[in-house]
Amino acid sequence: MKLFRLFAGCVFASPFLSCGIATAQVITEFHDGLSDGAQPWNIVTGPDGNLWFTEYTGGQQIGRITPDGVITEFAEGITPGAQPYGIAAAPDGNLWFTEQSENFGINQVARITTDGVVTEFSDGITQFSHPTFITAWLDGNLWFTEDLGNAVARITLDGVVTEFTAGICTPSSCPPFGATPTGIAVGPDGNLWFTELNNNRIGRIMSNGAVSTFGAGISPGASPLSITAGPDGNLWFTENTGDRIGRITPAGVITEFGTGISTGAKLFGITAGPDGNIWFTEQFGNRIGRITPDGVITAFTDGLSPGANPSGITQGPDGNLWFAEAGGGIGRITTGVPSDVVFANGFD
Repeated sequence: MKLFRLFAGCVFASPFLSCGIATAQVITEFHDGLSDGAQPWNIVTGPDGNLWFTEYTGGQQIGRITPDGVITEFAEGITPGAQPYGIAAAPDGNLWFTEQSENFGINQVARITTDGVVTEFSDGITQFSHPTFITAWLDGNLWFTEDLGNAVARITLDGVVTEFTAGICTPSSCPPFGATPTGIAVGPDGNLWFTELNNNRIGRIMSNGAVSTFGAGISPGASPLSITAGPDGNLWFTENTGDRIGRITPAGVITEFGTGISTGAKLFGITAGPDGNIWFTEQFGNRIGRITPDGVITAFTDGLSPGANPSGITQGPDGNLWFAEAGGGIGRITTGVPSDVVFANGFD
């Protein structure tokens, strides 16, 4: 059951809450419990009310952090050198993540239970396809991108993989790497939307595998990376080398916003917050950013360690935003929204 509380200064903008409360944003970092050299990369709220994250290097494990900041790492069952990357909560009550090691040729999708039991799946995944981001869709399956394989793939809860490549350009048609599908998210229209890092486009894929792409309005060399559904009925994405946040409507109309973003920021993660805004990370800018649906950007740095390199970011179960720090930590930034008015990303 999801609980809501209505209080002065707040209005509902389904499925999120927008509040007119003046509160300072406070950043807190957590490091205790992380292995030496761990590089937290992507993070998601799990079905158990904790945050779960991938460790791309170092121990190359899956980590769990409670809202109180207690970290536990899980390594058993993960192929050594697997380099876990994307992670998503699934309707089976587990977490699913991608493994994309180039050096060891590990191209897998894995499942981890909230007790830490890992199962890996590789059948049906093209060798060296580099599984990247992953998300749950309304069809009850997980969908993930293969940036080097130039495909979007589906994996059932039983581990059966189907890859879709029609409509996604290859290195020969989009040199030098092809489309390189990267970020992926469920849109407000019920379809899946993904970014094409090299092709500089946003793609849409339907349940039958039909793909459409949209590029008008994206600046040359922007390199769209992560994407999320916003509270305004549109999708929002980061431009990894373009120093801008993009918005795309379900009809494919794109608008870019850059005022307030530092030069060379290397934008990475993006998520809708419980406050009715969109939040993102600047890896090289070493900042957490917030953009309103109208495009007004504010950045926050106080409390971030030098070289934290914020990467993935997600809405937490406590009304705050949680982010992975590739520099070796997990961060939390407050939003001023009480936890009992947060609309959780559940499957019930």
